[in-house]
Amino acid sequence: MADILVLYYSRYGAVREMAQWVAHGVERVPGARARLRTVPKVSTVCEATEPDIPDQGAPYCELDDLRECAGLALGSPTRFGNMAAAMKYFWDGTGTLWAQGALAGKPAAVFSSTASLHGGQETTLVSMMLPLLHHGMLIVGLPYTESALSTTASGGTPYGPTHVAGSESNRPVDETEKALCIALGKRLAEVALKLQR
Repeated sequence: MADILVLYYSRYGAVREMAQWVAHGVERVPGARARLRTVPKVSTVCEATEPDIPDQGAPYCELDDLRECAGLALGSPTRFGNMAAAMKYFWDGTGTLWAQGALAGKPAAVFSSTASLHGGQETTLVSMMLPLLHHGMLIVGLPYTESALSTTASGGTPYGPTHVAGSESNRPVDETEKALCIALGKRLAEVALKLQR
């Protein structure tokens, strides 16, 4: 069984929901299973710490989750066209895996949510790709053979699924966005299984 790590950070719940839809796509591929993980928030108070286990949602990611996965889907909200600080902070601590080449040759994909339609979705996706490329991972996108990519009026790019949450961060993930998340999870799992052969 190939474990596909679906690693995300979510502040208002949209990226968490997208991660769950990506996981549904992974689970549709025989021989693959999704492992949902998150990262703790970064505090502005130096002494503050997060509990070892989050109050809700997925467990926190450990380096072994990355080491053991056959593929990775990475999700973050957009912060001024970049991944959230919590996700960046997590990746800044993966130097030992980089030195070992532990992720080299594994497929990876990215997804994001933002408040506005032109809020930096694509640059956020690209910013998440950068550490993955440094780790030697193989980026898997969404081809235009996914019909939802050509019909979406909200989120979705060939770089990965996106969601537009609205200025109040309360717009639900729509059916097209869900379909793109499922398609990405399925495609990532299929690629991971092919690479394991």
